[in-house]
Amino acid sequence: QVQLVESGGGLVQAGGSLRLSCVNSGRTFSIYAMGWFRQAPGKEREFVAVISRSGGNTVYADSVKGRFTISGDSAKNTVYLEINSLKPEDTAVYYCAAGSYSRNKDNYSYWGQGTQVTVSS
Repeated sequence: QVQLVESGGGLVQAGGSLRLSCVNSGRTFSIYAMGWFRQAPGKEREFVAVISRSGGNTVYADSVKGRFTISGDSAKNTVYLEINSLKPEDTAVYYCAAGSYSRNKDNYSYWGQGTQVTVSS
């Protein structure tokens, strides 16, 4: 069983930083790749980053490359998304997901409830 719980969102000024966390309470951390997606109001959910099961490979959306860093801690069953140099257009609900190593949200079977990130200009 996979249960994902995100935390770490909040209101931050442009240029600031946040670290989002996603805990997998189902003790299945190494079975799935872990991805982060985001959804802004009125827009579709979009891919942000993914880390492979081993943690050795990562892929980022072009819009966040160089500013966001995904990492995992298997001992804590947790995946992180470090967000730097935040921009107002990064405002969205951020979701973590467990599934296949993919940019496609349809390849993820499990989703958290999301955490809101709001960036003020």
